[in-house]
Amino acid sequence: MKLASIKKVLILVSILAVPGFLYYELVEQGKNRYKPLPVFGPKKVAATFHFKKGVKIPDTVYHQIGDFKLVNQKGDTVNWTSYKGKILLMNLFYTHGNNYAVDFSGKAMKVYATTYGRNKLMQFAGLSIDPVRDTPAALLPYAEKLTAAAGKWDLLSGDSTALYHWVNKDLFIDVQQEIVKGERKFTYSNLFVLIDSQHRIRGYYDATNQEALSKLDDEIKVLIAEELRNMRDGR
Repeated sequence: MKLASIKKVLILVSILAVPGFLYYELVEQGKNRYKPLPVFGPKKVAATFHFKKGVKIPDTVYHQIGDFKLVNQKGDTVNWTSYKGKILLMNLFYTHGNNYAVDFSGKAMKVYATTYGRNKLMQFAGLSIDPVRDTPAALLPYAEKLTAAAGKWDLLSGDSTALYHWVNKDLFIDVQQEIVKGERKFTYSNLFVLIDSQHRIRGYYDATNQEALSKLDDEIKVLIAEELRNMRDGR
């Protein structure tokens, strides 16, 4: 075979091989390079195992947020069943008084709700830390002001004792209230909490920090990709 012919064959083989190689790199090697978000909260080693490349690895049991029973701005009861199979982005708020941090957090949540409004995996929830005053009747006009549609972006309230216990012990967010000169005052960590479909905490983000909010936007995309991958793999 002439040298020129050999060169043509080699070039043709290379052209045909490159797409396959790139596919392998992106699909197979990409799986190994994919870095999922961390899971926050206490964890323990399970009695079960899984295998990775022939190596027996013990499973890890991660903290899962306990169930709850709250009501939204429409007066509908909401619990984990309402968010089955969904990614949930949650924040804390209250409607009475002028509070820059609350307003900023609400506007940021509105941006996320608008950006991911058509994504069927995403749902949003604001949790009132002033449930005594933030009844459904009070939350409805507040929701309309934010264009928060119940069922997609729920504004929730409920029994104050149970709610505070759930926020402190399950979400691991500091929140407390006290009466100062006849006025109800709140001290809390103004955070967004990103929660996966297994009710696990995947991230905390300062609701008034632009860098943290940009990171949240990136990590929402990462978590959506993870959830879709798990659905495809049947996990």
